Order: sequence, then structure tokens, then C-alpha cells
Amino acid sequence: MKKWITLTMAAITMMVSSVSMAAVDASNPYLLINGVAENAFSRLKKDKDAYQENPELLRAVVKEELMPYINVRYAALKVLGSQARKASKEERDLFTDAFYEYLVASYAQILTEYTDQLVTVEPVKTIDPKRKVVSVRVDITDNARPPIRLDFKLRKNRKTDEWQGFDVQVEGVSMLNTKASEWSGQLRKNGVEAVAAELETRAKKPISKSEGAS
Repeated sequence: MKKWITLTMAAITMMVSSVSMAAVDASNPYLLINGVAENAFSRLKKDKDAYQENPELLRAVVKEELMPYINVRYAALKVLGSQARKASKEERDLFTDAFYEYLVASYAQILTEYTDQLVTVEPVKTIDPKRKVVSVRVDITDNARPPIRLDFKLRKNRKTDEWQGFDVQVEGVSMLNTKASEWSGQLRKNGVEAVAAELETRAKKPISKSEGAS
């Protein structure tokens, strides 16, 4: 059910085989993905035993290596859809914070399922300076299952001119659209605060090696 999370983190953490740290270049979406992947993968390899013994430590990996490069507020507002316009600023802030913690917990949980995969990232392409949204294709090959195509969506920040991720499509299916569809009924019926509270509850669920993503 959480296939998009599994495949996203698989791509992010399996893209490189080097264990050296690298600076993340957010001025280019292709380099951004590779930089984040290299740092996250290096950290997982270096402290593998510690993470296996205490999976909760993976939350820090996600917060420090991945989340700084995701435009969480933009993604959260996309998930809220029409409810974002009806909600107050306080409610939007509350939902964004809850969505952030939900993503952290979800990604940390998936990192407990780390397995070797062959990942191919499309080559760096020239980007039209006028473009504000770019997709970066990643193909994942696993001997145990058919190849999977991911398209990471990144958006250029108008203030910093740096790129930030906000969505991923798995075989053409958008993560944000999926979450928006899943939660739309609850948002209309129970309101933004109630859904935010539910996400906070899910986010507090302990990270365990034996359980799937929340």
C-alpha cells in the first residue's frame, strides 16, 4: 500500500556505491538527487550496526539528509487541495508540520528494509532557465521483481533559485495525488485539524525493523 514510499527511499538510498560524503548541489535537480543519495547511503553504510540495533536513529538520517531538500509546505498544500483555501493559516501550518513528521516516520521505516538494487538515473540534461518544474527519471532493477520507473518531481524555489523535491510518480502514479485522494474524504468530513492529529499519531509510531511503513 505504501509502494511509492518504498520505491522512493530505495532509489534515494541505492543510487551510489561510494561511501564518501559529497556536497549537495541544489542548483541542478539531477545533481541534487545524486548528492542526497550519496550522503544518505554513506551514512547508512557507516553506522549500519547502530541503525539495526536502534531503528529510531533513522529519523535523524531522514531529517538531516533528505528533508532539507523537500519542499514540504508546497507538497502539503497540494495534498490539501481545495481545503487549503478554506483552512486558516494556523490550520495550514498545523497540517504542514504534521505532514513533515509523517514523511519522516514513513521514510525512516522504509530505511529499515534496505536491500541492494540496481538503480539507473537518467543523465544530466540541459534545463531551460524558464522551467520551474523538472522530472528526473530513475529506473530500479531488482531480480526479484519487474523493473520499476520513478519520476522525481522537483520545483525551483523562486527566492533561492535552488531545486526542491515535492512529488514522485511510480509508474505514472503521483504520490501527492494518491495521498490527496486518500485523505480528501476525511478532510471534508473531519477537518484539517483532525487529519493533522491523525498524521501526528502515525508519525509517533515506533520505527521497527519488522513492520511496514505507516
